[in-house]
Amino acid sequence: MSVATTKTMATDTVTAWEKMSQSLRMRLELENLAINLGGPDMTDTAIPALDIDRYLNTLLQVDRFRDYGPNGLQVEGRRPVRCLASGVTASLAFIEAAIEAGADALLVHHGLFWRGQDGRLTGWLRERVSRLMAHDLHLFAYHLPLDAHAQWGNNAQLGQRLGLERDAVFGEQDLGFVGAAPQGLTLEDLAHKVRLSLGREPLVVPGDGRALRRVAWCTGGAQGYFESAVAAGADVFLTGEISEPQAHLARETGVAFMACGHHATERFGAPALGDHLAAHFGVRHVFIDVPNPA
Repeated sequence: MSVATTKTMATDTVTAWEKMSQSLRMRLELENLAINLGGPDMTDTAIPALDIDRYLNTLLQVDRFRDYGPNGLQVEGRRPVRCLASGVTASLAFIEAAIEAGADALLVHHGLFWRGQDGRLTGWLRERVSRLMAHDLHLFAYHLPLDAHAQWGNNAQLGQRLGLERDAVFGEQDLGFVGAAPQGLTLEDLAHKVRLSLGREPLVVPGDGRALRRVAWCTGGAQGYFESAVAAGADVFLTGEISEPQAHLARETGVAFMACGHHATERFGAPALGDHLAAHFGVRHVFIDVPNPA
């Protein structure tokens, strides 16, 4: 993909995002109005990015995980952090929206650098990194550590919205959550909760129709954890994606499988962590959700 093509696509993406960012602008305008009228002013609080990096690396136990890319500060800017923007993915649309929001640092679940990349800053990666560098922005990215955290993580936050509480973990690196189903919960009830909480229709493979006593879940692309969920005693497993084998396994094991969307299931960890950082350090925080059908 040529640079010219990338720039054209980026312009279209940003234009589309601008049409969807009216609520963000209104929120920022209201916050600025509150400050001008004498409301709580946190904009003078300036935190070194490395202080945030150290704090998050400890809070999320980064060293415990074998991950697909680096966790922590992936791109270092120059200025202290007064405003933090959180989002799911460090896409160009997200970066542009964070610049518009006046952010000094970005906090995401999906960063820029992954195992298997050849290390060249070309095409889409160049465009994203160049925006960050041109505006001296910091980029923090936490992948598996943000999935697994018991309070601020994607699994924990999704469980809260679906009325689920973990009492055990399962799967590689203990990433999956499992717990007792609320009394009387049916597969149809659970699918309805997903619709209400995530705003999308889940793909459901019903299994053998058994009563739901144990529910297992793991956000994002964790379809490969299905067999571990079955071994952990689950009657239904929720995740973001489904691949070809899972439909067969659901029919053969009798355990229901529910694919609820990769982006959709991972929308809640980054803003929850961002709110925590805002309270802990006294900086401003804004969550920017770039729509994604995945």
